[in-house]
Amino acid sequence: MPIAAYVPRAVVRLLAAGLGLAATAASAHPHVWVSAKAQLVYESGKLVGVRDTWSFDPEYTAFVTQGLDTNKDGTLTPDELAGLAAENTANLAEFGYFTKLKVGGKEQAFADPKEPTMRMEDKALVLSFLLPLKAPVQQGRGVAALEVYDPTYFVAFSFAEGTDAATLAGAPQGCAATVTRPKTEQPKTAETGAPGMTEAFFEALTAASTYGVQFASRILVACP
Repeated sequence: MPIAAYVPRAVVRLLAAGLGLAATAASAHPHVWVSAKAQLVYESGKLVGVRDTWSFDPEYTAFVTQGLDTNKDGTLTPDELAGLAAENTANLAEFGYFTKLKVGGKEQAFADPKEPTMRMEDKALVLSFLLPLKAPVQQGRGVAALEVYDPTYFVAFSFAEGTDAATLAGAPQGCAATVTRPKTEQPKTAETGAPGMTEAFFEALTAASTYGVQFASRILVACP
């Protein structure tokens, strides 16, 4: 696969092991597809963190795992993927780990991630990590709203199908999570988007951009 002429700064920092190299010079956004799951973690009635689990598309998986089978047995183990998991999770900091959480309309701040792990499931690379809140929050009857998206739209996130896409751990009795999906149809290429949707347009996007929010997948948690 040819190396991209366009490799945005965001991607270099995001997944330094090779996300940007996975795109061809002629391709347009998005370049990587992720099927996401999220678990909201509670302790003593307070929301204390979010556990993200992302399954990458087979093409990116094949690219980024080249050379990681150190014992040449044809199987990638969590130990062989540990370094990649730690590096990639750390490199997500600039983009807030592509995860935004609001409780009662107030945005919550995350501390440094914990427990980064990677594993293979069939032909998909799966990254999982825990994002603790800097300050645990009492949700009460306020709605917790979790969004997962890339503001630059280099990575297309969507929540997985099935009941395990949004789960709760230790939540107060009666709390329930529902998944809402974006109403905006994701363009297949930059050329099919609105006027000006060129690679130069996307290259100018940063972590502060709002373009990607229209494609955000959301989890809403309500408690009685």
